[in-house]
Amino acid sequence: MWNSINQILANIDNFVWGVPLMVIILFGGILLTVRLGLLQIRKLPLALKWMVKNEEEAEGEITSFAALCTALSATIGTGNIVGVATAVCAGGPGALFWMVITAFFGMATKYSEGLLAVKYRVIGEDGHSLGGPFYYIEQGMGKSWKWLAKLFAFFGVCVGLFGIGTFSQVNGISSAVNGFFDANNEHCVNIPFLGEYSWSVVIASLILAVCVALVLIGGVKRIASVSQVVVPFMAIIYVLFVAVLVKSICTSFLHKYQIILSEEYTSKEESKYQGVIPSFS
Repeated sequence: MWNSINQILANIDNFVWGVPLMVIILFGGILLTVRLGLLQIRKLPLALKWMVKNEEEAEGEITSFAALCTALSATIGTGNIVGVATAVCAGGPGALFWMVITAFFGMATKYSEGLLAVKYRVIGEDGHSLGGPFYYIEQGMGKSWKWLAKLFAFFGVCVGLFGIGTFSQVNGISSAVNGFFDANNEHCVNIPFLGEYSWSVVIASLILAVCVALVLIGGVKRIASVSQVVVPFMAIIYVLFVAVLVKSICTSFLHKYQIILSEEYTSKEESKYQGVIPSFS
C-alpha cells in the first residue's frame, strides 16, 4: 500500500515541479526584477541596516531581526543540504550556476511576497497580525477571489506535508539519528498500519513532534523568539561545515595533483636515461 502511495506522490511531484513550473518561477523573478529596477542590488544596504535595527514608527509584533530569523528558519535546512546535493548529482556541477541565477531573481519574488503580506495583513480580535498569500489574494484581488485563496491554502498545506516541507524535514532528521545510533536497524518495533521502524527513528520523531508543538502553540512570538536563538547558530554551523568540507576537498585534490605531477616527472626522468644506461644482459 505504502509503495503505491509513494509512487502516486512521486508522479504528482514530478508533474508539479516539472520544467513548466520552473520556467514560470524564473520568468516571474526576472519580470519582478525588471519592474522593481534591480531592487535586490539597489536596496541591499538598506536591507542590511534594518536587519539588525528596528525601523522607526514601524508596526509589528516582533523585531526585524526576529522576523529575519523566522524567514531563514524555513530557508536554511533540507533544501540547502539535500536539495543542493541532489541537484548536483542529477544535473552535474552546472546545476550550481542555475541555482545562483534562480536565487538572484528569486530575491525579487521573495521581496514582493513579503511586501504584499505586510500591506494586506489584518489584525485579529486578539491583536495578532494575520497575513500571507491567502490574505493578500482575498484583500488585494477582491472578495470574488476568495476561492483562490482557499485553494492556495489547501495546496500549501499539501505541499508542506507531502512535498518539500514537513515529511522531508522529519525524514532527514530521523534518518540522520538512525544512521548514528542504529545504522544496522538492530532494535526495531512494528507499528500497526505503518510497518517496522527502528526505535531511534520512533524516539527521534516523537521528541521532534513534542518540540515543534511546544513552539507552535506559543504563536508567532514564540516562533520568532526560538528562531532568533536557533537560526544564527544553525547558520554558523552550516557555514563552518561547508568551509571544512571545501577545505578537505581542496586538500585532497592538491594531494592527488602532486602525486600525478611526481609520477609524471619520474616517468620523464626514467625515459630520459633509458638509452644512456648500458645494458649488461
